Amino acid sequence: MGFFLLNLSLTDLGSICTTVPKAMHNSLCNTTTISYMGCAAQLFFFFFFISAEFSLLTIMCYDRYVAICKPLHYGTLLGSRACAHMAAAAWATGFLNSLLHTANTFSLPLCQGNALGQFFCEIPAILKLSCSHSGYLREIGLIGVSVCLSFGCFIFIVFSYVQIFRAVLRIPSQQGQHKAFSTCLPHLAMLSLFLSTAVFAYLKPPSISSPPLDLVVSVLYSVLPPALNPLIYSLRNQELKDAIKNMITGFRVNKKVCLLFCITFQM
Repeated sequence: MGFFLLNLSLTDLGSICTTVPKAMHNSLCNTTTISYMGCAAQLFFFFFFISAEFSLLTIMCYDRYVAICKPLHYGTLLGSRACAHMAAAAWATGFLNSLLHTANTFSLPLCQGNALGQFFCEIPAILKLSCSHSGYLREIGLIGVSVCLSFGCFIFIVFSYVQIFRAVLRIPSQQGQHKAFSTCLPHLAMLSLFLSTAVFAYLKPPSISSPPLDLVVSVLYSVLPPALNPLIYSLRNQELKDAIKNMITGFRVNKKVCLLFCITFQM
C-alpha cells in the first residue's frame, strides 16, 4: 500500500501542477490567455495523471482485497515485482489514453472562437469550439470507450468491496473489524470523491450545463480530490493526529491569552 500511495501522490502532485500554477499566474497577471501548444500540453498531462490515478485506485482496491480476504497469499500475489508491474501498467494506460484523446481533440478544426470559459484546457470545453462533426463523433466514441473501461473498473471495485465487507463482518472481534475497516475507509472515501466529481463533470445533462456550473465542477474534480487525498490518508497516522490536536490546543490557548490581553488593555 505504501508503494501505491507513493505513485498516487505523484499523480496528485502532477495534476495539481498541471492546472493550478497557470491559473494562479493568469489571476495575478490579470490575463486569461494560454498558447495553443501550452493548452495541448496541459490537456495531455492532466488527462495522463487523472487516468493513471483511477488505474492506481483500482489497483489499490485489489491490494485491500488480497490483504483482507487472502492474507496468506499476499506476499505471493503482491510481491515487489507484481506491484512494480501493476504500477507500470497504470502509468502506461494513462499515457496511452491521454495520447489518444489529446491527438484527436487537437486535430479538430475550431470555428467557434478560442474562448474556453474554464480555468484550464479540458476536452468538453474544446469540443464546444469544434465545427467538425466527424471529429466530434470520433472523440465522443473515445470518451465512450474510456467510460466503458472505467465502468469495468468500477464493477471490479464494487465486487472487491462486497467481498471485503463480507470478510470483515466474519471477524469475531470488534477490534479486528475496526482495524480492517480503517484500512479501507480512506481509499473508499478518496475513490467516492474522485468518481462522483469526475462523472458529474463529464456526464451531466446538457440541460443543466452553464458556464458558472461548469467552472465549479471543473474545480471540484481537478483540484479537490488531489488536494484532499494526502489529508484523507494521513489521518490514519497517529503522529499527524497528535500534531493536529496540539495545533488546535495551542490555538485555543493563544486565543485565551489574546482575549485576556485585550480585556486587561481595555481596563
